[in-house]
Amino acid sequence: MKWMKFKIKTKTEAEDIIISALYDIGLEGAQIEDKVPLTAMEKEQMFVDILPEGPEDDGIAYLSFFVEEDQDGSLIVNGGKKTAEQIRDEVCAELEELSAFLDIGEGSVTVDETEDIDWINNWKQYFHQFTIDDVLVTPSWEEVKKKDENRLVLHIDPGTAFGTGMHDTTQLCIRQLRKYITPQTVLLDVGTGSGILAILSLMFGAKKALGTDLDPCAVEAVRQNKEANGIPQESFELVIGNIITEKEIQDRAGYECYDIVVANILADVLVPLTPVITHQMKKGGIYITSGIIDDKERTVTEAVKAAGLEILEITYQGEWVSVTARKP
Repeated sequence: MKWMKFKIKTKTEAEDIIISALYDIGLEGAQIEDKVPLTAMEKEQMFVDILPEGPEDDGIAYLSFFVEEDQDGSLIVNGGKKTAEQIRDEVCAELEELSAFLDIGEGSVTVDETEDIDWINNWKQYFHQFTIDDVLVTPSWEEVKKKDENRLVLHIDPGTAFGTGMHDTTQLCIRQLRKYITPQTVLLDVGTGSGILAILSLMFGAKKALGTDLDPCAVEAVRQNKEANGIPQESFELVIGNIITEKEIQDRAGYECYDIVVANILADVLVPLTPVITHQMKKGGIYITSGIIDDKERTVTEAVKAAGLEILEITYQGEWVSVTARKP
């Protein structure tokens, strides 16, 4: 399969608007190249924990869009066929319109044919099985070795949207969950993603789990990972929505019914989440948080205390922090 690449040189502040404008003409899934430093959330979603310092941001961005080439050499866009010249002309017209009210920088467009690449599966070369204490985390394309057969095995195919469990913040949560889970535990996993924490909690012996997430992509990721680990459908339910702001999601989750709430989210989200989520917790319930970069530790601990929770433990791994608390 061949692809035609349309590469635009622009400015970082124009990235989102250009991507949105070109989506309307059938160009989707932009590859972004710039020197903007990664956010804490973006770092968490990478397959490595510590990234090298990048070059200083120069404000320049390159946006690449890939269009499938048919056997006759035409390009397939929105179910129809166009030539590379037609698409380039449409891109240039969109950029000219945007330049009337937005500084798009150079706005040049180059067109090149690419190698035949499996865009969906190529990333798999970067994810291999690893251990978290006595838990082996393995993707479906790798076999469990004989030496690992006695380990607890978590089969996870994270896809392209969610993490793998490799990150420090996830591991901090896993260790805390193991401490507090009992056979009676009903768990709420806020920001469940690929479902790693909820699935492992059930494997540790929890009775039932509910996950919430903002991203609809979590539905398929969770379904696949439940199936891979033999998790019964009724044991782990997923709800898509914002539990912080949406009363409907809060009602769906229920009140004072969770023994453990786990939230592996950034500190800036934990602060508004904490006073809300206390209503979902049983008295004596445990609140496990992570996703907290070390210089945000005080911000989160103050929010936890302000919500009336008692801090039990603060644990660390790398530059990340986990705060565990109890509802009196």
